[in-house]
Amino acid sequence: MSNRKLVVGLAGYGVVGSGFARALEENRDLLYRRTGCDIVIKTVVAKESEANLAHPLPQGAEFLHDIDAISNDPEIDLAVELMGGMGVAAKFIRKCLENGKHVVTANKALLAEDGLDFFRLAGEKNLYLGYEASVCGGIPIVQTMREGLAGNRIMTLSGILNGTCNYILSAMTAKGQSFTDALKDAQRLGFAEADPTLDIEGLDAAHKLVLLIRLAWGVEYPFKDLPVQGISKVSAEDIGFAGELGYRIKLLGQARMTDGKLEAGVFPTLVHGESMLAKVDGSFNAVWVKGNAVGSVFLHGRGAGDLPTGSAVLADVMAVARGSLPNNTGFVAQQPLAATLLCPSQAISKHYFRLMVPDRPGVLRDVAGILAENGMSIAQAIQKGEEEIVPLVFMTHDAKTASVENALKTLHDKDLLRAEPVSYRVLAHQ
Repeated sequence: MSNRKLVVGLAGYGVVGSGFARALEENRDLLYRRTGCDIVIKTVVAKESEANLAHPLPQGAEFLHDIDAISNDPEIDLAVELMGGMGVAAKFIRKCLENGKHVVTANKALLAEDGLDFFRLAGEKNLYLGYEASVCGGIPIVQTMREGLAGNRIMTLSGILNGTCNYILSAMTAKGQSFTDALKDAQRLGFAEADPTLDIEGLDAAHKLVLLIRLAWGVEYPFKDLPVQGISKVSAEDIGFAGELGYRIKLLGQARMTDGKLEAGVFPTLVHGESMLAKVDGSFNAVWVKGNAVGSVFLHGRGAGDLPTGSAVLADVMAVARGSLPNNTGFVAQQPLAATLLCPSQAISKHYFRLMVPDRPGVLRDVAGILAENGMSIAQAIQKGEEEIVPLVFMTHDAKTASVENALKTLHDKDLLRAEPVSYRVLAHQ
């Protein structure tokens, strides 16, 4: 950074990489006024040929295929990793840190599943490891958790962390579409990948939740232990019933402290229609955080896209350009302690049920009795239809997950169910 110049090597020149380069070029004068530093992309490395790049290269940048050209170049101060994936990206980040280079990445999967050693290494070498773009695209949630809310004990956080799932559920709600049709529309419009598994099965949101937990509490919730349920089995029927009860179904990443134990997971969840989270539609993301001093904070914005995510990358690059002291984890310890976890079966919340039951006298009484035997009671109920098999829909008061599981097993054993039961958590009204 001699002569107030920050020399950048960019690995990956797809949607986010080109968005970052474009944001840098379009705002160059502003960036200099904010940082007092000229930010220059010296090298771009990508697997495509230069002729096949979707966007022009940054002015003056050299285009290469050898990723070691960045990690081994002594003139490069900062490496931006936007390739994605695990193996090559992990080796690249490690080598850059070992060679004394700051690193900025959007690689949420790598940081969530195998990132602790990178934070340790960056801490030992006093290097900046930035990852604003890894969670919720253009929403500055990492900065907010790491600095803006650093003086708070975080009590709870809930977030719509995946735009693909939110688009699908929004379309199913607004248009009455099936999951399959809404997914096809999302793919056609570019909101979903050809293989959408990571998104629709909740894994992408789970990666982001692990990173938010580290920032909020300075502890590690192992990704492999996190309860995760996607949206592939959510039906238009349940979305309709949720609406009748005054709720919308959203895929939420949730975490909270309960008597010193951390409870967390990713689930389709009923959210009250008056909640701000319920009003977040399309491919947008949002995070609701509650701190003991600040109270409730709500952040909302685009969770993906070239310029929104490129903007988040640029924010981290600017922090390095300013010479900001590394604050990678938001805590002095660069390797978080293991979290004390609440057993998922002991988690308490209200629950939504849809049971397909025989239309005969006494069924509601029998179901209510089984719930009561498991310490559960019905708060709202809907029963419709005059067929031989009808949906019995209801919401409970607070109950443990273990009680829900035991009640469903008993209902099955007593031959009261005519189809696979549906049960979702209900988010406490904010």
